[in-house]
Amino acid sequence: VRHAEFLAQDDGVIHLLHVLPGSASLSLHRFAADVRRFEEHLQHEAEERLQTMVSHFTIDPSRIKQHVRFGSVRDEVNELAKELDADVVVIGSRNPSISTHLLGSNASSVIRHANLPVLVVR
Repeated sequence: VRHAEFLAQDDGVIHLLHVLPGSASLSLHRFAADVRRFEEHLQHEAEERLQTMVSHFTIDPSRIKQHVRFGSVRDEVNELAKELDADVVVIGSRNPSISTHLLGSNASSVIRHANLPVLVVR
């Protein structure tokens, strides 16, 4: 939070993004009628979490936008950054494994496919 706020300190806008797995990866195909309702529930929970995050910032809440998307973190982060013509992506990294060394798998994937600077925060 504080790193993003520092970068946006004067007049920048912060876009918070929560990416949920797409229904194709939920293994719920035999329950197709319920998938949409389940996705709506997940989206509502994600929106509540983002709203809670907004309260941790000290900048004007009108400068903080919230987004919830379904898909892969790598694709959705990079797509939103492109749509917004973002200056930088700030992403957290945690729980690295041997295969991801110092970065988490999401952060590592975003960096590899990004066309803009990415700040990884632990």
